[in-house]
Amino acid sequence: MRILVILGLLLAFVPSTHAAIQTQTVEYQDGETTLEGFLAYDDALQTRRPGVLIVHEWKGVNDHAKNSAKKLAELGYVALAVDMYGKGVRPQTNEEAAPVAGIYKNDRPLMRRRILAGWNYLKGLPTVDSEETAAIGYCFGGTTVLELARSGADIDAVVSFHGGLSTPTPEDAKKIKARVLVLHGGDDPFVKPEEVAAFKDEMKKGNVHYRFVTYKGAVHSFTNPQAGDDPSKGMAYNKEADEKSWVEMVDFLHQNLQ
Repeated sequence: MRILVILGLLLAFVPSTHAAIQTQTVEYQDGETTLEGFLAYDDALQTRRPGVLIVHEWKGVNDHAKNSAKKLAELGYVALAVDMYGKGVRPQTNEEAAPVAGIYKNDRPLMRRRILAGWNYLKGLPTVDSEETAAIGYCFGGTTVLELARSGADIDAVVSFHGGLSTPTPEDAKKIKARVLVLHGGDDPFVKPEEVAAFKDEMKKGNVHYRFVTYKGAVHSFTNPQAGDDPSKGMAYNKEADEKSWVEMVDFLHQNLQ
């Protein structure tokens, strides 16, 4: 029955044959830092509609984040792939990405401020219903959207795909207003079972409305085809987990956004 319901939901969101998905690079500010995001929307829709943030992995705004933005635009959302690092900061290798991502992982106030800048920009767009917003994130981005929720932002929903779950301030869970969905690789070597347990305990103590979905056999980065196909390396694409988690996310957004 659930499969039929989700199938019907996806069919309901099939774009019109007249739809024209527009994309553009946009600049916005966090203080003196210029950020360069990627905006996608259907220009055939004339009314205000819900807005969704997409937060990139640790290499910054990439094709994976942009493709997610375009797919969300096809579903009728205004989608913004945010820039957490700053214009021109685009690590090319894991070795380059680790220290850049580490700046934000080790400075959660900075991480929160940077994602709030993207959220405020999205809400200010004339095509966005500022009362209907959500955020999804991949890996580093999954950590980021959870911090956005912990900041107490009045956002409707956040979704973490294979993201880090720990935080230096678990007591901030009591500030969470959003509904939370975590889509997790069951064999992810970078997010240990004890981290998962601590997160679930944090959510319980904070009385957070959340759902935690585990994909058996999936490791880190299971949604990104660029992650390769060797799970023994800890990061690998998993087609089944990718497709199932996307449907789960679409269903979740539909439930929480008008």
